[in-house]
Amino acid sequence: MVSVRYPARDVGRYPRAAQMSPGEAAGFDRLNNFGGVPRGSVDWAATRTFAHQGAPPARARRGAADPVVHPVVLYSPGVGDPRSLGTTLTDELASRGYVVICVDHTYDASAVEFPDGRVETSRLPEEYERAEREGTVVELLRKTCAVRVADLRFVLDRLEAIVPTPLAPSAIGAFGQSAGGFAALQAMHDDRRIAAAANLDGLLAYVQEDHDPGPLSTVAADGVDRPVLLMGKDGNDHHTVPSWGALWEHGSGPRLDLTLLGSGHATYTDATSMLPRIAARLGLPKEMVTGAIGTVAPERAVAVQRAYVSAFFDRELRHRDDDGLLDGPSARYPEVRFVD
Repeated sequence: MVSVRYPARDVGRYPRAAQMSPGEAAGFDRLNNFGGVPRGSVDWAATRTFAHQGAPPARARRGAADPVVHPVVLYSPGVGDPRSLGTTLTDELASRGYVVICVDHTYDASAVEFPDGRVETSRLPEEYERAEREGTVVELLRKTCAVRVADLRFVLDRLEAIVPTPLAPSAIGAFGQSAGGFAALQAMHDDRRIAAAANLDGLLAYVQEDHDPGPLSTVAADGVDRPVLLMGKDGNDHHTVPSWGALWEHGSGPRLDLTLLGSGHATYTDATSMLPRIAARLGLPKEMVTGAIGTVAPERAVAVQRAYVSAFFDRELRHRDDDGLLDGPSARYPEVRFVD
């Protein structure tokens, strides 16, 4: 199941799109993906995004000789997360002229609702419990990543059927958070159609702890010859995360490693925008919020992600000047540290 975000027109005539459908929302609530939010206390299906459901694609400017051709970016969410938990960034990229395909990984995501009303829920909790009992956690991690990569490559196979607007087939990127970032880079390693990929705090080894060297993925062990963006939570970079270090050592393509100071693992999801407001409304402890998204101000975290992820794909897929934003520290974003 996928969602497609794209530049659109006449949006005022079309309803705002929900972040989650009722079936997805029920599954998300059941797994309590934000951690610490009491079950049944939030109507997850009530949130509306900045996208408009069913709006027609934007037209070329009047008098333009050629149709507008859009670069494509695939998005993969973290383990157990629905594809809609990256809406902040996917809407941003669409507003900048990208076609963004958000991919749900069925039986991994908390719940996936299909157009016919069928809802498939996550099997990962029970699979993980069994793997811990049987000592097969590494095998489960390998399988989880392999399925995600297969999903992304299948979407690439079906691009022309999925996307309602002309595409630039030589300009395809991928990004994701946590396991989604791992899948994006591994898919680029396995599939030459992906020209650039961004990993938002995702490990590249079959381990459970960030600093565990563990068994490396092939993208970490081999490296890649195309552009990579790593954005880690505070403390995670290619010097401290062994699998990132392996990628850095073995890769031959352009590599950029950024740290968002004060960030947490979930900073790179919609939790940054939603969790502080939910916690304030429900009277939840501040420690629950900072444990997930860190101490960086949410509005600054969102601004940083919008700026740097967009600049990365603009540079690598569209060959556009980013006014030097990716070349070194910027006074506009003092929260961002470049890691050499």
